[in-house]
Amino acid sequence: MCSCNAPQTLIDVRQIMPRMRHPLVFSTFDRLREGEGFVLVNDHDPRPLLYQFNVNYPGAFEWDYEEAGPELWRVRISRAAA
Repeated sequence: MCSCNAPQTLIDVRQIMPRMRHPLVFSTFDRLREGEGFVLVNDHDPRPLLYQFNVNYPGAFEWDYEEAGPELWRVRISRAAA
């Protein structure tokens, strides 16, 4: 099911305490249906988060950089279709 016309969910973690960022992102991802996603906004490349996604959700997600620095990163994270 594609949510192409659904409003875009945006999670801007720049003002969230670092220890709360990954749990927020993972809990948001866990609530997604196939094809749904959100955009993560950060002040640095969230590569460690990508590594965690590869360990916890291998093959179940898509990770697409919409903007890649140097001051702002935007990554669309979505649940892959089965």
